[in-house]
Amino acid sequence: MVFAVLFFAACGGDDSPESVSIAPFQIIDDTTIRLNGEIDSNTLEAFEEVLRQNPNTEQLIFGIAPGSSDDEINLLVGRRLFQVGLDTHVEDNGEIASGAVDLFLAGTERTLGDNVLVGVHSWSDGSNDATDFPMNSAEHQPYIQYYQAVGFSSQWASDFYFFTINAAAADDIHWMTDQELETYEIATN
Repeated sequence: MVFAVLFFAACGGDDSPESVSIAPFQIIDDTTIRLNGEIDSNTLEAFEEVLRQNPNTEQLIFGIAPGSSDDEINLLVGRRLFQVGLDTHVEDNGEIASGAVDLFLAGTERTLGDNVLVGVHSWSDGSNDATDFPMNSAEHQPYIQYYQAVGFSSQWASDFYFFTINAAAADDIHWMTDQELETYEIATN
């Protein structure tokens, strides 16, 4: 069924005949793939297929990635990205928000192009925002544990997580300032 959702087509942004899209990914060349679009329940299988087709992948480039509609899958994709040791980069004028920020943070080396937007906010389970739960609630642990699993210290994981959920409500977005990007070491260089 997933393969019915995945599509293979020539990419409009690249005239090379080898360029293939497997939503939301696009194979750019032997070492580079690009993510453009929302991360959903099919993204883990799409990611595995892209890696199968492009086994020498070294870098995931983000175009416009507004976040995820399936947080559990998003965190699994991030763990896999970290496991295979990919670098992440947000292209010039790119935009990552919500779950796409979590995915970006799984990169071994993380770089930001010029004029990029990095947006964070609280999550919601449909009834409650993350900030409705006490700080010591188990509801927060999957995200904090994820940040630790992709290489961040326990302190950083907790600090960044609570920054994001307090920065904006689930139905809003906070675009991180240059100072915040630096404080939380969003890019590695």
